[in-house]
Amino acid sequence: MSRKLTGLLLALCLASCSRPDVMTMFVGTYSDGFYAYEFDQNAGVFVGDGPIAKASMPNPSYLAIRDNRVYAVSEMHDTTASVWAWKWLGNGFEFLNKEATGILAEAEGSDLERAPFRGEDPCYVSTDGNVLSVANYSGGTVATYRLREDGSIAPLDSLLITGIGGPDMGRQRTPHAHCAVFSPDGKYLLFSEFSADEIGRLDVVAGGVRNYCRAATLHPDYGPRHLLFDASGEHLYVIGELSGDITVYDYAGGSLTERQVIQADRLDARGAADIHLSPDGKFLYASLRLKGDGIVVFSVASDGSLTYVGYQATGPHPRNFNITPNGKYVLVACRDNDSVEIYARSSSSGLLTYVSALSVERPVFVGW
Repeated sequence: MSRKLTGLLLALCLASCSRPDVMTMFVGTYSDGFYAYEFDQNAGVFVGDGPIAKASMPNPSYLAIRDNRVYAVSEMHDTTASVWAWKWLGNGFEFLNKEATGILAEAEGSDLERAPFRGEDPCYVSTDGNVLSVANYSGGTVATYRLREDGSIAPLDSLLITGIGGPDMGRQRTPHAHCAVFSPDGKYLLFSEFSADEIGRLDVVAGGVRNYCRAATLHPDYGPRHLLFDASGEHLYVIGELSGDITVYDYAGGSLTERQVIQADRLDARGAADIHLSPDGKFLYASLRLKGDGIVVFSVASDGSLTYVGYQATGPHPRNFNITPNGKYVLVACRDNDSVEIYARSSSSGLLTYVSALSVERPVFVGW
């Protein structure tokens, strides 16, 4: 009997120690570093009294996490703008290297310090494991790099300047790039040309990118921000920061065919931000800022089209959010009240219910 009891206690201990529902969550900020927390995605609570680690760097506003590598942009409005590579050790970070998100080149009639840089304010980073891509908002460019075997970043490989042509002379007068994502088939890099109201495309070839073309033209004053492929790779969703619309495209072989345009921002706040799909693909969520800050919810039909379901108010300026892998919780980075808010998510209705919040200085990214 005692052997059976000992075996049972050992099994229970192993089950609790492995903590299968506890995952590492990374929080990017407009501050002096990003953090690693432990979050129980089954219970919807943070584990411990605070972060388990911090990576110190200026304004790490967006992160790309792949295996045990973390790539973070340093969103600076000058030539110190850069992208940093870190190795996650399970309880701390090891710095690998960093690279500038633009390039200073000699220009006729000017010295080096006054030459164009075009890498200011990097705001998005993504990787397919071989190539790293960064969208530079104020620089108006998409920068790409090859990744070395150890995860460090090779020097800048290409820098593409996005277009202009949108009607908002206050916000579309100069080029802006907001997002660049790799297509699920691994053949293309698609990116938002905010000031041109277009989606650009580059071919992914031999560890780099080449051959720009226009993949889609959105309606004027759209201001495309974030792009999101569904799990099937058959649909692409594009949210317009200025228009507050979401456009649904059918995707095949690098080509985009418009299926639907639906309104997300009903207050003309011109601050729509982030989009995510629930893990089961049945609901799409979008964050809205500047007026009526919160998360809007849509159901997703089998053909990828959207139907409005509801809305959840959040703290001020929900720049970024994410959904736990098990789909039970939505975590929202509310920049202007220094908190990451936790919402329980109904798997049947898609609607959200506030649970609690974690205090973090100026959070603007949540991911794992």
